[in-house]
Amino acid sequence: MQIGCVKIEFYLHGVFSLKEKRNIANSIKQKLRNKFNISIAEVESQDNMNRLVLGMVFVSNNSKMIQRISDKLINTIERITSEEILDISMEIFTC
Repeated sequence: MQIGCVKIEFYLHGVFSLKEKRNIANSIKQKLRNKFNISIAEVESQDNMNRLVLGMVFVSNNSKMIQRISDKLINTIERITSEEILDISMEIFTC
């Protein structure tokens, strides 16, 4: 069993409250949940208005499928949001 983890850090321009940040985060999370069978959550900087870090986890039976899902996830995120992406990291774990 292979487990893929993707962490994406965004810089949110023009956000002046945590409520605005949560609305952006919830919108991104819901769109990704509708398209992919993944678990997704805000994993860092919950109290920072301008920084959003989302963590995503998914399972497959081979690492090539994990890589394909990761690539599709990243492409979809770049397409559905106009927020600045600061960092993307990906790891694959074998169980």
